[in-house]
Order: sequence, then structure tokens, then C-alpha cells
Amino acid sequence: MNKDFFEQLNAKIDSDNIKTNEQMKEHITFRVGGPADYYITPNSNEQIVSAIKLCKKYDVPFYIIGNGSNLIVRDEGFRGAIIEIGTNMSEITVEGNTVTAQAGAILAKVAVSAMENSLTGMEFAHGIPGTLGGAVTMNAGAYGGEMKDILVSVQVINDDGEIITVAANDLKLGYRYSVVPKEHYVVLSATMQLKEGDKEAIKETMAELSAKRREKQPLEYPSAGSTFKRPEGYFAGKLIEDAGLKGYAVGGAMVSKKHSGFVINYDGATAEDILTLIDNVREKVYEQFGVELETEVKVL
Repeated sequence: MNKDFFEQLNAKIDSDNIKTNEQMKEHITFRVGGPADYYITPNSNEQIVSAIKLCKKYDVPFYIIGNGSNLIVRDEGFRGAIIEIGTNMSEITVEGNTVTAQAGAILAKVAVSAMENSLTGMEFAHGIPGTLGGAVTMNAGAYGGEMKDILVSVQVINDDGEIITVAANDLKLGYRYSVVPKEHYVVLSATMQLKEGDKEAIKETMAELSAKRREKQPLEYPSAGSTFKRPEGYFAGKLIEDAGLKGYAVGGAMVSKKHSGFVINYDGATAEDILTLIDNVREKVYEQFGVELETEVKVL
């Protein structure tokens, strides 16, 4: 432990919001991953800025997470600080057709808030398990909708530690892409513009999409959602299934029998099990079809 770093951190952030040697499997949806040296849960923009500045000052590697829903942490853990922008930073406000929420708000809850205010445009987001910050960072989407369709602006911390507002157009949002990682931005909040709609119709659409997810996706197992990006001109799940890999397992990790685009932790998998399986799937799909699968999931 870096004693000076830890003391400075405690001076800026409540001690209840700082843990050491924290098991990451408790914080990511795959339920794998070893300990992080420091696990920090700030409860204000200023505390996030302070944590990042201290990490940089003391050369402590850091990584920002939300709900841990698009992440694999290796079994060895993370030598540095995990900064969680989660439940402590999850306020949602609705004014007219505009929804503004902090980055730690669960995307599905933002969608429900929109529905409760008879606002349409976020139905696609109801079943996405991540936070708003993660959704902005990767331009999350499903069932024909994407964050870029509704996003107006985001508040971020830039590489100089300043809090700035960035227009949605300047994020260059594309398929599972934004400039947020490239610019080293940390998303603090986002503002979305929706349209007036019929509350019952919106609720019905959300229920239909939820039913589709339950029917087609292995929601009963820990996973990180869809494991691979969609290759141009193909569907990852179909390629994997056509390669004969549905139900393929390594240790406790498996290609879902319900949806081949999902890798699941079906029986106490380690991160190594999951990563080995992913590598094997990529190799076999490339051998058979000449298509290189790219992971949607980040590895820490």
C-alpha cells in the first residue's frame, strides 16, 4: 500500500467510501476477478476529480467502472485504484422533454423515469444492464435504438482534471464507439432529449422488449451481456453457432446454449476460463470463416 496516497485519499473522501484489497468479482456482472488494491466510491464530482488527481500524483494506475457489466477483471486482480461511479452518483431529473442523469444511474432506471414522465425514445435501453456513463462511453444500443439517437450533451472530466460539457456531436458516436476513452474523458452526467408519448404504449413496448430478452438471452447466468461486437456483414452469434461452438465450455465458462453470442459463467468460472474460451472461439471462427471477432467486453 502507498501510505501517502492512502492518507491523502482519506483526507478527500470519506473512509467508508474507500476499501482496500477489494475482490472485484463482487462488483462485475461476470462474477470473476481478483482484488483491487483500492476501491473508491466517490459521492460527488469533486471527489471523483480529487481521486483521479491523487492517482496521477502518486502514479497509482486507476480505472473507472460503473455497474461492471461490460468488464472482465483477471484473477490476479488490479494493482491500482478502481473508481466506481455508481449508486452514489445516480440522480435522475426530468424537465419537460429533457432527461438529465448522473453517470452512475442504471440505464434501465433512466428509461423507467422517462416512461413515468410519458417520454418516448429510451425504450431500447430498458434491458441494458449498465450505467448511463458506460452507455455513453460505448454508445450502447439494442433493438434499433442507440444512445446517439437521444444524447444532447455530456459532462466530463478531461485529461487536465477540468469539468467540461461536450456536445453529443463531438463524441463521434458510432457502433459501440465514442471518443470518450481516446480523449481520457470520465463521464459525470448526460443530458438526453426525448419526445412526448403515451405512457401505457411506452410501458407496453418496454415489457415486450424485456420478454424478448428473457426468451433469447441467458439472463439467469452471470455474463457481460453480448460478448462480441457485430462483424460487418455478419452476426457474431450465428458465426459461433455455425462453427459448432454452441455449448462449448472451458472450465466453468460456456458459450450459451440459448444465444451463442453470449459467454456465460455457468459453474464457478475463473476469469482465465472465460478469456481462454473467448480466445478459442475467436480462433475457430477465424479458421472456418475468415472473420475476426472483436470483443465488446473490456479486459482489465
